[in-house]
Amino acid sequence: MQARLICLGVAGLVLAIATACGSSRSTSADGDSHAAPRTSASYRLAQGESVTLAPAVVLKLERVNDSRCKQGAVCVWAGYISYSFLLSGPQGSTSFVLAEDMPGAAKSATRNGLTFTLEGLEPAEVPALKAPAPDYRVSLRVTISQPT
Repeated sequence: MQARLICLGVAGLVLAIATACGSSRSTSADGDSHAAPRTSASYRLAQGESVTLAPAVVLKLERVNDSRCKQGAVCVWAGYISYSFLLSGPQGSTSFVLAEDMPGAAKSATRNGLTFTLEGLEPAEVPALKAPAPDYRVSLRVTISQPT
């Protein structure tokens, strides 16, 4: 029963992402066009912002943690920047962290049939020693995972 609910949930996400993102058009050799559903989309979030991925499925960027060595500082390690997310949906809520250079974290994570992959950060530069924390924006791609 639970496997059936998960399959129905993934099917619903496919439909919702295809609807939310639009569809790409392709033309066959005989001139007919047909819609190909999208299985991924990119999003840009600031700390505290959320995006609705499908009905009742919400992704929130809860926190940006920047421990990188500030410009003008003397540091014993380079540090890293990480992003804490909360995914909420019919299956409950789950937290995960994405980072490029942080030990124990990865640039990509899969939760509830969706794969989340970091694409970029604004501003990309490390802030100066006495500068206030920047208004970070993180870009990530959300892809519907293929069933195994």
